[in-house]
Amino acid sequence: MVSHGRHVFDAIGMTRVVIDNGEVVYVGQPELEYCPLFKKFRGMESITPEMVKENIEFRIKDFGFCTENRVVRADDYITFGVSEILSTALENGKIDAAVIAADGCGTAVITDPHILQGLCGRISGLVETSPLQVVLDAVGRDNVIDPGTVPVDMTRGADLADSKGYHRFSVTVCRPDDAKAIREKYGDRAVIAGVHTSHITRCGVNTMFDCCDFITACGSRWTREIAHERNALIAGNKVEIFGISDTGKQLVLEKLRSIGKEPYSGEELDEPRPLIEWQG
Repeated sequence: MVSHGRHVFDAIGMTRVVIDNGEVVYVGQPELEYCPLFKKFRGMESITPEMVKENIEFRIKDFGFCTENRVVRADDYITFGVSEILSTALENGKIDAAVIAADGCGTAVITDPHILQGLCGRISGLVETSPLQVVLDAVGRDNVIDPGTVPVDMTRGADLADSKGYHRFSVTVCRPDDAKAIREKYGDRAVIAGVHTSHITRCGVNTMFDCCDFITACGSRWTREIAHERNALIAGNKVEIFGISDTGKQLVLEKLRSIGKEPYSGEELDEPRPLIEWQG
């Protein structure tokens, strides 16, 4: 009998979800009542545990999320997001590799933009995962920190990319300390993308803006406030992405223009609610 392992995410609306052997066994209470992306793509007017469970079960059936049926290659899903920016950067040779975190492989070094998009385009907030052989086969076990335990550790992922000889690589981070450590160690060789920012304090968000090239707003009030204080490039009017460094701004602009879009210029906002003011 095939075992699909245990996987933990903070999913839609910052809702803790546990998937065990292909079944959704736990759904927590959403912290957000509304997410504009899920309204746009799934018609979700409000976020409830029941709707989160239904969506996760749809993902399991649709692309084998967190199972050995996992589809690992894809094109863009939402046209504009962190994985879309990075997959385009890989395609265009702006980076040599991308350090990502995904179900089935934990932290991995990816060089194929379609695998990057397939693994990261429809997931968020990975907390814990288990090995999935279908994912490890696609990624390559030597491109994973530890194929036996598949930990999520982005600083070790950056070290792995460096050890494999990649000169310019991206790393997605959700911890300010990781962003700082990677920037101090690798300088501008690392393109650092801040993700899953809803549970970062205002002080931590400042550190992320000091160290990241671009960052996604998620459900955080602080990311939005500090982006305006820092005069960041703003893309989108829902779950915004902020270009911070020259490199980050360039990557965001290139992706925007590849889909016929321009930076945010004052149109009406449609943001998550309530925005989270994390004090932890």
